[in-house]
Amino acid sequence: MSAALFDLSGRVALVTGASAGIGQAMAMALAAAGASLVVTARRRPQLDETVASIVEAGGRARAIEADLSDLSRLPAVAESASAPFGPPLILVNCAGVNLRQPFDDITPESWKLTVDLNLAVPFFLARSLLPGMREAGWGRVINIASLQSRRAFPDSIPYGASKGGVEQLTRAMAEAWSRHGINCNAIGPGFFPTELTRAVFEDDARRDWAAGQTAIGRNGEMRDLDGATVFLASPASDYITGQTLYVDGGFTAR
Repeated sequence: MSAALFDLSGRVALVTGASAGIGQAMAMALAAAGASLVVTARRRPQLDETVASIVEAGGRARAIEADLSDLSRLPAVAESASAPFGPPLILVNCAGVNLRQPFDDITPESWKLTVDLNLAVPFFLARSLLPGMREAGWGRVINIASLQSRRAFPDSIPYGASKGGVEQLTRAMAEAWSRHGINCNAIGPGFFPTELTRAVFEDDARRDWAAGQTAIGRNGEMRDLDGATVFLASPASDYITGQTLYVDGGFTAR
């Protein structure tokens, strides 16, 4: 087996939500495999830290500060992402939100924000990058699903609905675009220590409960995402599209 299967040298990747957590970890994994990274999120200081970490490790990276919840700005974000290194042929849609509201507190505004950021942005941003991928005859879109794509959790109705939609969106993208060489897949993370899961990891009982739901017996560590990220972004996954890979220690298998 050739190491070239996992080599991303010469590829450009755009990762949203890369200022911290899973998005940051995935961006760094792609950079370590040779890709040039464009990272975007709302918080510029944290984005600059991601860029600095990639550059210090010998990679290439640039940051774009953007509020992706404004769907009208996505074509401009895609255009800006092409400026540093050329058109991105790898897109990781990691930006997301979970407001954790009881159902009585959900408003049309909070519902729209959640569904727009978690479900609409991945489609419209990918569509904005589609011309460059089609011209190259090659592309990778990696969406971020969730345990809540398959399971219902308390106080997460809009989030669960949007993440259930991510699985179907990924299949629909694959059906529409894979014939052009653009493979579309999703990663479904289990419990990882991020800002969105801080309440779980700061509570010993909840953290231990989450670990106990897995087949492996522990919660995720950021390094656990590296292999799946590079695999789905690389030539190694040339014949895989429309799939959701759960990196969850077997949580959804039980």
